[in-house]
Amino acid sequence: MQQSFVQSNIERRPRSWLVILDYVFYAAIPIALVGLAFYFYHYRDSVTLYFPTFLAGAGLTIFLSITSMILATIFGFIGALGRLSRFAPFRILAAIYVEFIRGTPILVQLFAWGFGIRTVLAMAGFDPYTIAYNFTTLLQNNSILPGPNSFDAAFYGIIALSFNYGAYLTEVFRAGIETVPIGQTEAALSLGLNSRQIMRKIVLPQAFRITIPPFANYFITLVQDSALLSVIGGVIELQQSVTAAASANASDPNLSLFFYVFGAIMFFCICYPLAILARYLESRFARAY
Repeated sequence: MQQSFVQSNIERRPRSWLVILDYVFYAAIPIALVGLAFYFYHYRDSVTLYFPTFLAGAGLTIFLSITSMILATIFGFIGALGRLSRFAPFRILAAIYVEFIRGTPILVQLFAWGFGIRTVLAMAGFDPYTIAYNFTTLLQNNSILPGPNSFDAAFYGIIALSFNYGAYLTEVFRAGIETVPIGQTEAALSLGLNSRQIMRKIVLPQAFRITIPPFANYFITLVQDSALLSVIGGVIELQQSVTAAASANASDPNLSLFFYVFGAIMFFCICYPLAILARYLESRFARAY
């Protein structure tokens, strides 16, 4: 028995090459940070010149992402209810929505909304800019609206992103709801709760905890995909600002590369706090379990 105990201790002892790799990794982090700081210091004049433009583009990226995710959450929740509905037409419509959106590229959907559906609705007399302008006029603050082309491109870009990610969130919410044990629903019915009370007080709180990791993952991906809105024109978000700066300095390849690195770091600064928030919420809601 003593021999087996000694053998188990030997097996649990960390391997020397893993320890060496740990030290190499922790030594490489400060070296990389110092190198990155020197890299930015070398192009400090360009940083000072273009940072306000990139910051404005980052603000628009955050606005587009948050707005799209709110709408996508609404579409996803409605789609999940449709997928779980007892009414067959609702299930079929929700399934068609999910499978069609997931089966086509998001770039194709952006082109369809930005140039196809946008043109059809314009011929029918629908003008989102005029509607938004008249609404903000009532609030006496329509100066916040950008030009018609920029507003329309952002409007249809948000709709396209919302429809796309709503399909993925439909499956996330459906899986989260179905993960809650059916016995809890049966127990709630035996206590006299109706279906709405069961969904609001029992199912959704537990499903919310389960869906936090995939929801945060899709949110981070949506922030990155907001860069695709530049293809439908007029949306000067972060990626468009970076591309414009790199194109203006195309004669210097090193400077152009720096702008893309700068833009990537700004995207990282937007996305990484979302990952931290998701881990915090996941651990916070998991305490009861």
